[in-house]
Amino acid sequence: MTPATPKDASAEEPRSRLLMAGLRLFAQQGYSKTSTRELAEAAQVNVAAISYYFGDKAGLYRAVFLEPMGGSPESDLARYSHPQLSLAQALAGFYACFVEPLKRGDMVRLCMKLHFREMLEPTGLWPYDAAHGIKPLHDGLVQVLCRHMGLRQDAASCAADADLQRLAIGLAGLGVHLHVGYDMSEALAPGLMAGPEQIECWSDRLVMYGLAMVRAEAQRRGVGLNEGSIP
Repeated sequence: MTPATPKDASAEEPRSRLLMAGLRLFAQQGYSKTSTRELAEAAQVNVAAISYYFGDKAGLYRAVFLEPMGGSPESDLARYSHPQLSLAQALAGFYACFVEPLKRGDMVRLCMKLHFREMLEPTGLWPYDAAHGIKPLHDGLVQVLCRHMGLRQDAASCAADADLQRLAIGLAGLGVHLHVGYDMSEALAPGLMAGPEQIECWSDRLVMYGLAMVRAEAQRRGVGLNEGSIP
């Protein structure tokens, strides 16, 4: 693959400003109620900059929806899918995908608000994100669980195993709730996400809770659980 050419910092600045302006306005107002003029004024750029960097408003919205959280399905999957990882290491990598963005503060909450709005006022990006962003990560976690439980790892067997699917969704739910329930968590127990130290504590605890869930399912099935690395 050809290495990406580094972008000039001065050229990147207006693009970044447009992304941040788009994130705020689209999250607050939605796609249809946000004009290109508003976006340009908020980013302090000419309206033509939207076409230059993103093609049109729809292109900017797509970039805002997919880019600000950082990473990619491929890079996130690489955090936990390697067969040499122990179960604890795999879960640590999996939950890092949820915990690391929390360190970005308000940005991650705007991203979550935008994703909620997309579900309520769909533009067509939610099905794409579900199919190309979320499902590969879910399928990768299912494969990790199969590997450590000594189960068949072919896609058909994994897909047909309802309890394995439930376990994967339950494990992901621990991480998803940090975002979906952020405001409620702050109301119930203020300070649990106040700063890097508290956020890192979540990483450790999620791995501990996740291991307990996997062990419980293995025990229910009556299968041995290999928590170490798999040769």
